[in-house]
Amino acid sequence: MRIVLCEDHTLVRAGISALLKSFPDVQVAGEAGDGRKGLALVKKERPDVVLMDIAMPSLNGLQASARIARDCPETKVIFLSMHSNEEYVLQALRTGASGYLLKESATSELRKALDTVAGGDTYLSPAISRLVIDDYLGRVESSKNPLDRLTPRQKEILQLIVEGNSTRKIAEMLHVSTKTVETHRAQLQERLGIYDVPGLVRFAIRVGLISPDM
Repeated sequence: MRIVLCEDHTLVRAGISALLKSFPDVQVAGEAGDGRKGLALVKKERPDVVLMDIAMPSLNGLQASARIARDCPETKVIFLSMHSNEEYVLQALRTGASGYLLKESATSELRKALDTVAGGDTYLSPAISRLVIDDYLGRVESSKNPLDRLTPRQKEILQLIVEGNSTRKIAEMLHVSTKTVETHRAQLQERLGIYDVPGLVRFAIRVGLISPDM
């Protein structure tokens, strides 16, 4: 089983990587410290499974997972997260992820998650309450997430804005003109009805686009 590990905390990534390498039938095909590099690595290596943190700089795990589902559908994504609240789980499932594993989980649970997902099934940490899952299943057809109002590019620019990047820096990162970034910014603000950066930051935290501790 070939695995790519995406985790922005160096010591955490090293620990998980060492654990994965202790499994005799697992190969770590690559590691990345942010979502953008992780996505590029997945496209290059085409691993069986990606272990993905949610809150990462440049491109968060949710956006990276959605792109993996679109561009590399044969690769399964398991989220590694410290968050068990409803919004994070809901967001992860909506990206097409195959698993959601809490970082506090035991070593044996990681092994079980890998085997379950590799076998074509979905794995969710038992610590995630049944109520959260039932609520997700009940709401998925009847409600729209506020992020659904935005295009993938607008979501990407929103994250870069709330991370404190200037218009010029975002344009350089995405290889587009500053005018294009300004247009996307104006459109996403109009769609969300939020016209200041602090408001965008609060919105991004509320919907799980970024972590409060970033």
